[in-house]
Amino acid sequence: MKTKQRFLLIPLFVFLLSNSTIMGQNTTIDQKVDSLLSLMTLEEKVGQMNQYNGFWDVTGPVPEEGNAATKYEHLKKGWVGSMLNVTGTEEVRKLQKLVVEESRLGIPIIFGFDVIHGYKTVAPIPLAEAASWDLEAIANSAKIAADEASAVGLNWTFAPMVDISRDARWGRVMEGAGEDTYLGSQIAKARVKGFQGDDLSQPNTIAACAKHFAAYGFVEAGRDYNTADIGTSTLYNAVLPPFEAAVNADVKTVMNGFNLLNGIPVTADKNLQRNILKDKWGFDGFVISDWGSIGELVPHGYAEDLNHAAELAANAGSDMDMESTAYITHLVNNVKEGKVSEEYIDDAVKRILKVKYELGLFDDPYKYCNEEREKERLYHEDHQKGVLDMAKKSIVLLKNEGNLLPINKNQKKIAVIGELANDNNSPLGSWRIGSDDNTAVTVLEGLKKYNSNITYSKGPKVFNSDANFLMDVEVNETDTNGMQEAVALAKESDLVVIVLGEHGFQSGEGRSRTQLGLPGLQLQLLKKVHEVNKNVILILMNGRPLTLPWEAENIPAILETWQLGTQTGNAIAEVVFGDYNPSGKLPMTFPRSVGQVPLYYNHYSTGRPNYQPNVFWSHYSDEKNTPLYPFGYGLSYTDFSYSNLEIDSSDQENIKVSVTVTNTGKFEGEEVVQLYLHDKVASVTRPVKELKGFQKISLAPNNSKKVTFTLTDKELGFYNNNYEFVVEPGEFGVMVGTNSQEGLENSFVKK
Repeated sequence: MKTKQRFLLIPLFVFLLSNSTIMGQNTTIDQKVDSLLSLMTLEEKVGQMNQYNGFWDVTGPVPEEGNAATKYEHLKKGWVGSMLNVTGTEEVRKLQKLVVEESRLGIPIIFGFDVIHGYKTVAPIPLAEAASWDLEAIANSAKIAADEASAVGLNWTFAPMVDISRDARWGRVMEGAGEDTYLGSQIAKARVKGFQGDDLSQPNTIAACAKHFAAYGFVEAGRDYNTADIGTSTLYNAVLPPFEAAVNADVKTVMNGFNLLNGIPVTADKNLQRNILKDKWGFDGFVISDWGSIGELVPHGYAEDLNHAAELAANAGSDMDMESTAYITHLVNNVKEGKVSEEYIDDAVKRILKVKYELGLFDDPYKYCNEEREKERLYHEDHQKGVLDMAKKSIVLLKNEGNLLPINKNQKKIAVIGELANDNNSPLGSWRIGSDDNTAVTVLEGLKKYNSNITYSKGPKVFNSDANFLMDVEVNETDTNGMQEAVALAKESDLVVIVLGEHGFQSGEGRSRTQLGLPGLQLQLLKKVHEVNKNVILILMNGRPLTLPWEAENIPAILETWQLGTQTGNAIAEVVFGDYNPSGKLPMTFPRSVGQVPLYYNHYSTGRPNYQPNVFWSHYSDEKNTPLYPFGYGLSYTDFSYSNLEIDSSDQENIKVSVTVTNTGKFEGEEVVQLYLHDKVASVTRPVKELKGFQKISLAPNNSKKVTFTLTDKELGFYNNNYEFVVEPGEFGVMVGTNSQEGLENSFVKK
């Protein structure tokens, strides 16, 4: 690379590079940041706190007027710290070149993008990945995403989403790890590790972003952008731990959210961002707002105008403004008028510059602009293998009455029914904005690789074909054309595989639902098919838990496959025909009725939890309290038994819990052994049970394995309402088993 390209040839930066106190061999990044900061004007500092969305095709003419022209001039002045939604090495190089070679200090910009579950090669949606309970596979999935994203010039993703959510109506449950804090914390660490690797300066890694800080997953009524109003115990013990786990994994950025929390918009919540995140946890990366969330302080009724919003957000600890233009327009004057301390500005800019140094952008601003690597890494064969492995591990077997699954590979007269069975776009899921449409292997394609005795019928239309990321999906509720043909095919077939569920764009941001059943005419189709053929295998594709009471009672075999991404059809076919034994476990509870929502396993006991021969106990008059399928649930083609639950509490600092697991079936299989605790009496009431450990093991038929867990104060303690971590003496109940409702029980005393 030529010197003019590699180094930033403007007078002040030449001085900066040649200054031995900056670039000496033993100089720390913090020293480099401090020295650079000392050269910056207030306007340049505030510029680093400003992020713009891609607004201009850099291969086209330079903007000459309007908002685009203003943003272009800001880039040339060094008044932009980051860009988002700019991809491709050519585009990134030209924008980086503009900033590096024309601004006064030549500070490179970061390029961010929502790389949620893959870039071009699409992995399963995050909720599906969570169903694998396989931390190594999840980390590898994030690594694949980082490899492709970095190859197109990106160096920052707005993932992982670590929001805990107990409400399947909220569309963004597809983007997280589900309802459980312990599982969510482990997955948060795995995803951060996958994106960032061991050395962030390597060109195949990208900075991760834990979002949305905090409690966005608890929005009322499951409606996106809505208010969250939760108690301190829920905040401290359910919501915050996955964020702290991400911080402990050295996540480089954190994103706040759109929601109110206890009456304060989190974007302007100083206690969350300064007191807890930065001071208590020691987070040394930077905080970015969500899209326009600083400007949204005004409609929230918390700020008078955009000027006031900039003041509130900056004082609260929001370091970078995503697309509301509040900081670049008002923050300089806020500092000059004494409304915002320049110390806060300096702190924010130091954090931003530090991440740029850690990414290696000061050593080579164009390190992510390798055109050959861009051609080589996208859709790489290794990536396809990786997402196929992830997809298989994400599938959950919900029911297999009569061992209808797996299908014999020589099975005759198989009917495959359903619009989704031959859809190569919807299975990519939501939040895959870097992908190419129609690149998923369909279920029909995957099944036909195993068996040619398959006849397909689409059935009635379900979704509009032009559904997209920005618009609500239209659902057919009336046109039954195709129904009769599908039912006739089912009648003349020996076995029916029917693929039903949600469109890929029915979940995700802005996709809240009040009804959680199968959309449109799908249940009607299923019932008619079942009337003429009882040998039905239901394959579900969805981005959230669904209500499936009729299906669970009547359909003999049900596979929850979520939205599995590029390798959808191949993964499902391997499971259906028995080349892979499903091992997934639900990361969210499936309710019987939407009226039960929010429904979650780690609830608190009421004062009247048990059945009474009158109405005065905690229950519904028209539905059971229990879920349809509980958290942690998932079957296998084989069977596992649990025995010999033993607890050794002689060492109170390291309490050992062991259990023997035996494969009593005919297939080799994997089992997720789950350990739950219940602190029976505490100064702050504890849930009826909490996941505190899990291990995924593989067993051949008739083989056993002793699985041992170690419980320390970290697992036994909790946060009181003063946000103090406490471990209290008393009796703890232990359950170890195959899901949150089934297992062996014992107890021990913590002294």
